[in-house]
Amino acid sequence: MRLGYFAMPMHPQGRTWADTLREDREAVILADRLAFHDAFIGEHLTDRHENITNSLLFLATLIPETTQIRLATGTTNLSHMHPALVAVNSAMFDHLSGGRFILGISPGALPSDAELIGILGQDRNEIFAEAIDVITRLWELDPPYDITSPGGRFTVTTASTYDGDVGVGIVGKPLQQPRPEIVGTVVAPFSKGVTAMGARDFHPLSANFLLPQWVATHWPNYVEGRESVGGTASPADWRVARTVFVADDASVAEAYGRADENSPYRYYYTKMLGKMRALGRLGLFKTSREQPDEEVTLDGVLDDLVITGTPDSVAEQILALREQTGDFGELVYAGLDWVDPELARRSMELMATKVMPQVNDALKSGGSGAEDA
Repeated sequence: MRLGYFAMPMHPQGRTWADTLREDREAVILADRLAFHDAFIGEHLTDRHENITNSLLFLATLIPETTQIRLATGTTNLSHMHPALVAVNSAMFDHLSGGRFILGISPGALPSDAELIGILGQDRNEIFAEAIDVITRLWELDPPYDITSPGGRFTVTTASTYDGDVGVGIVGKPLQQPRPEIVGTVVAPFSKGVTAMGARDFHPLSANFLLPQWVATHWPNYVEGRESVGGTASPADWRVARTVFVADDASVAEAYGRADENSPYRYYYTKMLGKMRALGRLGLFKTSREQPDEEVTLDGVLDDLVITGTPDSVAEQILALREQTGDFGELVYAGLDWVDPELARRSMELMATKVMPQVNDALKSGGSGAEDA
């Protein structure tokens, strides 16, 4: 099982933007030194707490600061810009990074972002589906291109301006061929989007704020999608994100990871609960669709969704999670605000050097193939 990193950390008010950006960069640099496989960085345009506005721009600053970690948008919100811009900028980034790029994609879920750019009343899922077709086709075709998205929203061509001798009207292709890995974040139980990912050989990343029982619903749909085109689903292609805190001392783990009023984990899920209530998506935290809203409490969510403890305990909890969800290829560690930088760094170190070796030793002894991912 690989170890990845995902960050759209919720920084509290009062911290300067420059300070939080510096901290978020430090986390990815540390992940690189600890041999994390990849780092996914999210983006929002209008969120004071989640304040990385362009994940590709942020990741570009990390290319010279890292050596091995794969740099992933987590996600590029495809409703926010023309797909031709995503295609050409992502291709250039792939070359700049030496082929370490992963394109993470989503429609863009924050209503205030959509309002800012004038698309609040539009179907962002429809925009997303049409945009990704344009992006992949631009990477596949030679100029002058003749691409019309399935719904007709985008027409992409350079037919009237293409000049091969001069070298204009040509879109650069990525370094990785036939294309970089494409990953979609999955935030809903029983997501049909996962089926579509499987059909196109995109890879799913199950969100850290989903209960394990809902995460488990993603894999059958992915298998269905792969089989619909004659493909075979590999657990190595499935990433599962979790909110994890590891400490040398169990009492410190419980306080910082869950119980203390200054815990960044408590702060994160306080904000997530508020957002999901406002968006009408509180069901993500429910054990059944019939569960009353008032039964969804902060302490209950923390108990269900935060994996915290000493390295031995966290390894056991990850293995127990895998029993609930089924086999997956990568555990993606969710990055949060560094309320205590020393504890935050130590948690990542313990995760890489103590927890994951235990997990993979257990998987090897149990005969699982996930560790070969």
